[in-house]
Amino acid sequence: MAITLVNPSGLPEIGAYRQVSIATGSKLVFIAGQVAWDADGVTVGEGDLAAQVEQCYLNVGTALAEIGGSFDDVAKLTVYVADWTPDKLPLFMEGVSRASAKLGVTPVPPATLLGVAALHVPEHLVEVEATAIID
Repeated sequence: MAITLVNPSGLPEIGAYRQVSIATGSKLVFIAGQVAWDADGVTVGEGDLAAQVEQCYLNVGTALAEIGGSFDDVAKLTVYVADWTPDKLPLFMEGVSRASAKLGVTPVPPATLLGVAALHVPEHLVEVEATAIID
């Protein structure tokens, strides 16, 4: 496995992600920001943050599978959420949990969540991009 995830002593342990990712693989992969589109380009879960987070993570999983990878190869996630407020965290985590169950993984690499005013398509509430390392 090309990725080792670490929570260094002296930094808080956050259940949803790890603080540090050590990459040792040979192929650096950048997955474009994935939104809540299905394979036909139809928005999934309009107005439903949990459903859109789930679809975004499933789309990242699909992209990773196409190149022979999985969430185990993800070194970093960046998440953009439109009109973010901290009270949306339970819905966000529900979407991550549902996607994790479907994918059979626990996506816990270092992550950055950024609140943004809006995304490119108004009905999209979240976008998830990934950086992965493949052996």
